[in-house]
Amino acid sequence: MKQIYTENDIEELFKSGTKSLQVNDDVVLTDLAYEKARRLGLQLVFDGVEAPPLAPIRPYLSNASPRARPMVDPVPQAVTNPQAGPARQERVAQRIRSAVLAKLGSQIDAKLLDTIIARVLKSTGVK
Repeated sequence: MKQIYTENDIEELFKSGTKSLQVNDDVVLTDLAYEKARRLGLQLVFDGVEAPPLAPIRPYLSNASPRARPMVDPVPQAVTNPQAGPARQERVAQRIRSAVLAKLGSQIDAKLLDTIIARVLKSTGVK
């Protein structure tokens, strides 16, 4: 039977003095549990498991993680648009903002949306 650890489980283990956790085919960590263990310094010992967690690490949550890396290399600026600059970035941001607001309406906080868009554009190299 598989044992699944969540972020809260990892925090409780750490608070109780556990310094390491054996991860194998029967012990599974959620993405957030994996990231929490890394942030807290809880050593994860992998036994036959090559790339936990199953979902990719989200770099915006775990920049310090050695696994946090872009899925693809950013496209060089000259290739994307030779006239790139702050005006282009704002146009792209506005298009994304409009599409998200059209889909979600008032369900999303505008300031949070702008922060997310800025981070995505920065991490993808759009200027």
